[in-house]
Amino acid sequence: MTITYEAPPAPTIDGADLPPREGDRVIQFREALREAMSHEMRRDKRFFLLGEEVAEYNGAYKISQGMLDEFGDKRIIDTPISENGFAGLAIGAAMYGLRPIVEFMSWSFSLVAADQILNNAPKMLYMSGGQWGCPIVFRGNDGAGGQLGSTHSWCVEGLFANVPGLKMAIPSNPYDAKGLLATSLVDDDPVFFLESERMLSDKAHVPEEQYYIPFGQARKIREGDDCTLISFGRPVNFCIEAAETLANDHDVHVDLLDMRTIRPLDIDSILASLARTNRIVVVDQSWPFGSVASEVCTQVVERGFDLLDHQPVRVNTEDVPTPYAKELEAAYLPNPGRIVDAVRDTLGV
Repeated sequence: MTITYEAPPAPTIDGADLPPREGDRVIQFREALREAMSHEMRRDKRFFLLGEEVAEYNGAYKISQGMLDEFGDKRIIDTPISENGFAGLAIGAAMYGLRPIVEFMSWSFSLVAADQILNNAPKMLYMSGGQWGCPIVFRGNDGAGGQLGSTHSWCVEGLFANVPGLKMAIPSNPYDAKGLLATSLVDDDPVFFLESERMLSDKAHVPEEQYYIPFGQARKIREGDDCTLISFGRPVNFCIEAAETLANDHDVHVDLLDMRTIRPLDIDSILASLARTNRIVVVDQSWPFGSVASEVCTQVVERGFDLLDHQPVRVNTEDVPTPYAKELEAAYLPNPGRIVDAVRDTLGV
């Protein structure tokens, strides 16, 4: 059985570069996620949300607050503490024609469902010869959540992005959170949507209507000619702070890009920026060995070697398990100070 799905007509907005419009509200990151899911669930009854505490408790992080009252217990479903079980159930439902949204309380816990989400969902379209796919969104908190210890602080993008057949979106702000999640929900491929617990209370202007941010298109945050600085997810905010310090204290102006998605990766925008700056620093909250930053640097060398006046530089988390102590965790992450030092090193200043 072949299942086709067409995204609804709606504006495609690369809107983080747009000024706030009259009528835009200032809402939290978690509210932006809720609005994206609720819109699609109202439009199409095939969508349903399942996960631990998403219903009766209104979500462990209150992302699904009020959704049980609106959509009922057939579409907002509390599951047992068994990621392997409910991820497998959702994959079967997606193959049958439904549109599941799976919430992992933490992506650290997704490791017990690795066979389902990595060995099954991304391969269905290929293994069936294109007869059916697996339109499903896995979403939840990724990375260090603030003194949660090493086993609850996984950054899974470096590990999971290695798998062909899936797409991966990692928003850095509430506007992108809504637009990228909306796109994820109407995509026919499995999408891994990585959020950060530390950003759920962040606020920004977000339109009330649904909008869809295209995958594979980076966002230019800041223009400069001295060095290309790229990141994704929560570290984008560290890069913004570092860029301010570089400009104000060192007269160094970076070209700052938010990648938004890792699969697909907008390498063309990276190379276009590199052609102006001839230097690049990649900031990634994964461990350095086999990380997304490693892949970006490799593609830069393969496709833009002649553009480089300095070797590509990575700023990752330190290559140790995530510390529990607050001060150690801050030093372990790719913080603004480490980013400033990396950019200055490429310039010799």
